[in-house]
Amino acid sequence: MATLTRMREAQSAADPRPGPFSSSTPTFEHIITGIDESFLWRLDDYPWERNVWNFHPEFEIHLIRKGTGIAFVGDYIGAFSATYLTVIGSDLPHDWVTMTAPGEVIEGRDVVLQFHPDRIREATRLIPEFAQLEDFFSRAQRGLVFHGETLARGADLVERMGAEKGVARFALFLQLLDLLGTSSDYDILSSPEYSPKLDAETLDVLQRAFVFIYRNFATDIRLADVADLAGMSESAFSRFFKKNTGNTFTDHVNKLRIWQACKLLAEGDTPITDICFEVGYMNISNFNRTFLRQHRMTPSAYRRLAPHRRSLRDDPAASR
Repeated sequence: MATLTRMREAQSAADPRPGPFSSSTPTFEHIITGIDESFLWRLDDYPWERNVWNFHPEFEIHLIRKGTGIAFVGDYIGAFSATYLTVIGSDLPHDWVTMTAPGEVIEGRDVVLQFHPDRIREATRLIPEFAQLEDFFSRAQRGLVFHGETLARGADLVERMGAEKGVARFALFLQLLDLLGTSSDYDILSSPEYSPKLDAETLDVLQRAFVFIYRNFATDIRLADVADLAGMSESAFSRFFKKNTGNTFTDHVNKLRIWQACKLLAEGDTPITDICFEVGYMNISNFNRTFLRQHRMTPSAYRRLAPHRRSLRDDPAASR
């Protein structure tokens, strides 16, 4: 324990990044829509006070325009880069974290649309075509991320809404719902088994655990350290964490480590053995096994494919 404490202190002194999560407790987010609007459109800088692991009954269509980082959606953990378009269902916890230097602000990183599905369900009595969206709403409860032509067209519609008001903006919103609702260019993010107990106390404990794990995943972090932070025994915290995140503590740490490894593999030529130790693994065999299990390929194969992955990301038409 003393060794980890010294590692934390050394990392804190050397690491120029502030914590990627807000220090405020993530609670139920109250969405305020204007009386003359049926949905909210908002352009956000990063970071700001609402960049926390949060949930709300409104659906959220979220476009990340700039930067890279890691997405947390229910029990899903994965990398994102610009452009990244997701739909988040009612009460599904979510956050998109980018590593930033002290004082760094990514202006206009996110465009956020939020709307309550019940408003559309109520309108179905007068506009029966809206009933076609019900299957889309059901799928979106687990979180969806779009790619290909849907990503390109969807991002364009989201951006164009910013210059419009009133009926013109609403017309683009309907086009977006129709596009996303009828598309097959998506992946489902959170697992069907994920069903956490959402309350302020649970979210407070989880947020503190998330912050600690995120800041220390590249060290010799142990379950006992996080359990102590949460004020629980190891066995109680292990059950609590699995129930409310959908991942075991070990799986959560491994996903963060492999995410960081992927960044290092794709963005430079650091030897794979060095990357293994830099992201927190004590031996190359364990690193290779975990990487293969998560990505179904070896780290060296991932590095070879990285330029191709970037070309597809930068040119959606190349994937068709």
